Amino acid sequence: MNILKYILLGFIQGLTETIPVSSSGHLMIFKSLFNVNADFDTIAILTNFGSLVAIIILFYKDIKKLIVSFFKFLKTKDDKYKSDYKYCWMIVLGCIPAGFMGLVVSKLDLFAKIENNIKIVGISLIITAILLFIIRNFKGKKDDKDISIKEALSVGCFQIIGLFPGISRSGSTIVGGMASGLKRDTAFKYSFMLYIPLSIAALGLELTDLHIESSLILPYILSVIVASIVTLLVTKWFRKIVNNGKLIYFSIYCFIVGILVTLFL
Repeated sequence: MNILKYILLGFIQGLTETIPVSSSGHLMIFKSLFNVNADFDTIAILTNFGSLVAIIILFYKDIKKLIVSFFKFLKTKDDKYKSDYKYCWMIVLGCIPAGFMGLVVSKLDLFAKIENNIKIVGISLIITAILLFIIRNFKGKKDDKDISIKEALSVGCFQIIGLFPGISRSGSTIVGGMASGLKRDTAFKYSFMLYIPLSIAALGLELTDLHIESSLILPYILSVIVASIVTLLVTKWFRKIVNNGKLIYFSIYCFIVGILVTLFL
């Protein structure tokens, strides 16, 4: 039963991490519905790592190209590398608002009284639904090369919203990108370029909360593997949904689940 439970938790994490429905919120809903007794901090850290691996695999070519271009521009000052060089700095800039606020939240434990409150998850899902509904028809005209300080800071500030318990990080950043005039796929890609460094940083900070039980090594490993595989598949599917302008489906889902959680859990 332990193995099945941890596989299911890995599946939920992988299914919800990159789509705009809040993975942490859904893990809490699952815990509340089925009265699951488990170390959710450890599970969240491990399955988040699984999702991070999947995102790095998915965007490996983009990441490699950006890193190579960044250092080649530093060395040669060749204009053909300048766009990617600038994009790298826009990633850094876009991470600063949420990175700084994340440290403040962590150090001051600002969400201590509400982070395990299931009602907050319900309200947060409704907020996510409203944000997705507002930008459902936005198309935008700006490409990767058009992301400037203004767009980077705008998306970075929207990412701060994703720190609130139950608010989707991917949802808030994609909303921020599209609201800033980015093309749908540009907003999608930029959202996950920000996700990678912030997730690595968060993982480093959370290692002190990692408590591995030797009797659960196999369930832990399986949950990470399942989270990775499902995240990879779901993120590819989600990219198509974003590009086809179908975010309204997630808005409806978040609204319905948010109402149900708020009223009945």
